[in-house]
Amino acid sequence: MPSKLLFSEIFYVLAHLQTACEAMLNHFIPARAKDHVSMRRPLLLLLKAAVSILLLYLSLRSVNLTVLGERLSRIEAGWIAAALALMAAQVVFMAFRWRTIVAQCGAHLPLTAALRISFIASFFNQVLPSTVGGDAARVWMLARRGGGWAKATYSVLIDRVAGVFVLALLVIGSLPWTLTLVRDPIARTVLLLIGGCAIAGAIVFMAIGVLRSRRLNRWMLTRHLVEISRAAWRVCRSGQALASVAAASFAIHVMTISAAWCLVQSIDATASFAYLLFLIPPVLLITTIPVSIAGWGLREGSMIVAFGYAGLAASDGLIVSVLIGLVMFAIGGLGGIIWIVGGLFGDAPMSVLPPAGEVGAVSDEV
Repeated sequence: MPSKLLFSEIFYVLAHLQTACEAMLNHFIPARAKDHVSMRRPLLLLLKAAVSILLLYLSLRSVNLTVLGERLSRIEAGWIAAALALMAAQVVFMAFRWRTIVAQCGAHLPLTAALRISFIASFFNQVLPSTVGGDAARVWMLARRGGGWAKATYSVLIDRVAGVFVLALLVIGSLPWTLTLVRDPIARTVLLLIGGCAIAGAIVFMAIGVLRSRRLNRWMLTRHLVEISRAAWRVCRSGQALASVAAASFAIHVMTISAAWCLVQSIDATASFAYLLFLIPPVLLITTIPVSIAGWGLREGSMIVAFGYAGLAASDGLIVSVLIGLVMFAIGGLGGIIWIVGGLFGDAPMSVLPPAGEVGAVSDEV
């Protein structure tokens, strides 16, 4: 099966290429050399772009280009518009979830400002590696509004953990049905690993907040990690906040799956909504790995493999993945326009409030 060969090639790339590239940079550009620090980031960005191109090449090599062209010639614009509407609505839910977490971290962020920042972050997600660029933009803009660097960083990291954790729960929860579609033992192992590791990581993250180890307070990084975990516990202890974050996270992922289904309909492919409900979450979880630009290449390869193991056409998986990327790029473009217009930067500073019951619990040291 071509998807098995593609899976092996993608695994090899992810396991070896980035490590080799970083080792090369460390050899030629010492990390402590101040004159060369500014060179490391653009070079790493170029390397991630190279990973995206390589994975896209591997993806295109595994599909029938004739079938691909035929599918593209029959795209229905109405379904594309529906997918765009769903992805735009998804940003609204992302803003609502983040705003809820910001409040638990001790700041008040108006929903309109949260929406503008979230749309702008979607733009940076498309031009910088993985979701790191969008998260950094949210931290910077929230801190610039007076929220404090620590509170801004904590809220964004908790927001990211919440999204990945719920996604991992979807992957694990749907395994009984997913495993009926995916018979290959290697693919089954990968599904178990990515879901299990994500959940285990979230559990460890939450456990750090309840530990009373003095060693964790010796270093700035671990001290902040403890504070972030404790802020996450404040979200969990507030029933209303926890329910809002969980519901928004679930809605966000369902919207992504629904948008993918609209794109499947746009090319008249055979994948049902139930298939996508089981196949899309693992692909989304894999694409959170920051090894490419906006997930390009990694998403396409993963989608082809997922469709192939489910007995669906690999070319359909590639087209749907590319269309998802283009829809996200369009939403990012809207965020770019909002950023250029600069309406956000004229707002008054936001108010900063202590978390309920824990005045001064969050330090603004970075």
